[in-house]
Amino acid sequence: MTNNNKQQASFIKSRKHAPQSPAMRPAPALALTMLATLVMPAAHAAPDNIIDQSIPTVQVSGASAPVGPVSNNDKFTAPLLDTPKSVTVVTADTIAQTGAVSLTDALRTVPGITIGAGEGGNPVGDNLFIRGYNAQTDTYIDGIRDAGSQSREIFNLEQVEVVKGPNSAYGGRSSAGGGVNLVSKSAQAYDFNQASVGIGSDKYKRITGDVNRNIGSNSAFRLNVMAHENDVAGRKVVGGNRWGVAPTVTFGLTGPDRAIISLYHLTSHEIPDTGIPFNNPITSGKDLPKNGNGTPFAVDRETFYGLANRDFRDTRSDVGTIDLRHEFSSTPGHSLALRNVTRYGKSNNDYVWTQPDDSKGNTVLYGTVWRRANTRATETRTFANVTSLSGELSTFGLQHTFNAGVEFDRETTDRGSYVFTPGTNNPLTNTFTCPTSGAATLYNCTTLVNPNPYDPWVYSRTLSGALTHVNTRTKAVYAFDTIEINPQWLLNLGVRWDDFQTTLDTLPTATTAAVRARVDTDFVSSQAGLVYKPSKNGSIYLSWASSATPPGNDGGDGLDGLTVAVQNLQPQRSRNIELGTKWDLLPGGRLSVTGALFKSTMNNARVTAPDGTTQNVGRKEVQGVELGFSGKLSTAWTVFGGYTWLDAEVADNGYANTGTTANPVWSPSPFNGNRFPTTPKNSASLWTSYAFTKAFTAGFGVSAMSKVYANVNNNKWVPGYARFDAMASYALNQDISLQLNLQNLTDKLYFDKVSSPHYAGVAPGRSATLTANFKF
Repeated sequence: MTNNNKQQASFIKSRKHAPQSPAMRPAPALALTMLATLVMPAAHAAPDNIIDQSIPTVQVSGASAPVGPVSNNDKFTAPLLDTPKSVTVVTADTIAQTGAVSLTDALRTVPGITIGAGEGGNPVGDNLFIRGYNAQTDTYIDGIRDAGSQSREIFNLEQVEVVKGPNSAYGGRSSAGGGVNLVSKSAQAYDFNQASVGIGSDKYKRITGDVNRNIGSNSAFRLNVMAHENDVAGRKVVGGNRWGVAPTVTFGLTGPDRAIISLYHLTSHEIPDTGIPFNNPITSGKDLPKNGNGTPFAVDRETFYGLANRDFRDTRSDVGTIDLRHEFSSTPGHSLALRNVTRYGKSNNDYVWTQPDDSKGNTVLYGTVWRRANTRATETRTFANVTSLSGELSTFGLQHTFNAGVEFDRETTDRGSYVFTPGTNNPLTNTFTCPTSGAATLYNCTTLVNPNPYDPWVYSRTLSGALTHVNTRTKAVYAFDTIEINPQWLLNLGVRWDDFQTTLDTLPTATTAAVRARVDTDFVSSQAGLVYKPSKNGSIYLSWASSATPPGNDGGDGLDGLTVAVQNLQPQRSRNIELGTKWDLLPGGRLSVTGALFKSTMNNARVTAPDGTTQNVGRKEVQGVELGFSGKLSTAWTVFGGYTWLDAEVADNGYANTGTTANPVWSPSPFNGNRFPTTPKNSASLWTSYAFTKAFTAGFGVSAMSKVYANVNNNKWVPGYARFDAMASYALNQDISLQLNLQNLTDKLYFDKVSSPHYAGVAPGRSATLTANFKF
């Protein structure tokens, strides 16, 4: 692939969310109505060879597939084969074959990623951990940060790109683990209609539509719609529905001037899961005989501790994007293009869900559970504008492929919580302790075994007066350059300067005072990599990168919240060094394999200092091995997967109070040397499919990981697991195919969300879905 082709391939396709309009307000019926437009005949049908009939997909492409995986992030100034960084691309084919219907489903195929559970300041939503570090705020849509706690859908995605390692040079404030970039569907140059209708176990129903129309000699319109409903296999009460619509129009498909206008809307209603509490370990005292082993209690998988008439979660996401591009020249080796992207978005996350709280010892002492009500009513509004200049040029005999730009971003979050009348305490004790359960406790206490989610809990709910407003502003300048010294040696450089300001204001109430905290800091993040190419189809690289995480990194809607105690601290800084190799193998380079050794260190982690204050004096270390593969072993046999080994150590966890509250004694933390929470030492995944005939394809997958700790104490944990999935598809003709997916074939009981020290999230049990895919 020439550099010019690479440059065009990396032009970020824009997505998504629309500012709300009245047409968006009717719920799933709207998506079904829009789907009816798919029966309209296409004026210019796509060529038959665009889609492999033996493997139903959700993606249509007007061009032949390039060699190896391709990123749509234009900050990568070289093909992925020559980019000195670990990047995993989950393609539309893999998403479709595995039956994924959410971002967390799609990421199940990527080892090294774990999913955290909501708790306390950690809201319900996509809560990702990459290489051991929390990456909750490191999700991007077409290269621009997607703020606000959400549970993201896949109906409008072409692919998902996971960048491993420090990500600040690309995205600004971020974790040391990496980031996830979602690549949106965009309008194509020819007409097509696609639709899918699925049914399955546990009340599964899903319908999607994808229509593309050429609306002129150089413009096109595309519309994606979705309606979905299902319960969670093996979990009582849990489930919900959602619907979405995403139109996009492109003017100037062939350039040199291009404008992409896109909208996106997603609404969801659900009863969120509560998980199962940990069997608390007790290390001393009179209750030692009741000591638990630290794993979740061995109760029935369907056990649900929530309240069906209290718990809910309503979310909404609306975003509009205008993406403008002008090519000054497109001569191979001497191209230049200017791009400006403006995006406005608004997301809402509104919920009450029951955490089966074990903090008062109820589970171990009394065999009861306090139904702690975790609540949130949040609205996050974002405005971002990015202007970049990219291209290729030669200077002093060296070939440069570059991208430089400026970025302005503003995020505003308004956050509140609910209060209940009567309250959620046990009225018999006026506390959270539950020696008994049932009606006398107003059903705020329930039994550990066989709780009734339909207990007649009666309440009135109002929004608390303790409202929090967070305003975050970022200004940034960045530049990336891949320098071709000669055909065998490349030098990749990147630098970014961020000016980060965030303020938090909490309104006073009758019992609490107003709170104000502010962070005003700037930081530089950089990366450098040397690439050696022993042949055109392979590379060996050595790279270094840094990352910065300032206080208030989450913009007021996550775990890394701004407080008075941390407002004067420096950004946490991480360094990563990586030695890796990438190869495109077999004829045509149809199989890509990667491998990397890396070490990441955070030397100024925020921990408790010897005087009891929070300071940047801790240290975390992660070293590991990562292997990946994707592509085709033959024209009929596809594979995708990898393996990750992580040795993640809390090298210095600061100090702990070994005295009393009145007379504290600060001693080195007893948890120094423990493993990171939410980080398995070993994780692996494999998805493979084989087209036995042009019409029939079968696939099989496995995802596995070793034990995971839920706390830095390393005394609460979930065991490792291996999960198996299968798929079979059959094309009735070139326009209709059927696909059967069986998830969790062995009905394995395992826990897939572990970050709270109080409970672990239960993974879905065995389920089956049958989907009919249509082309018109």
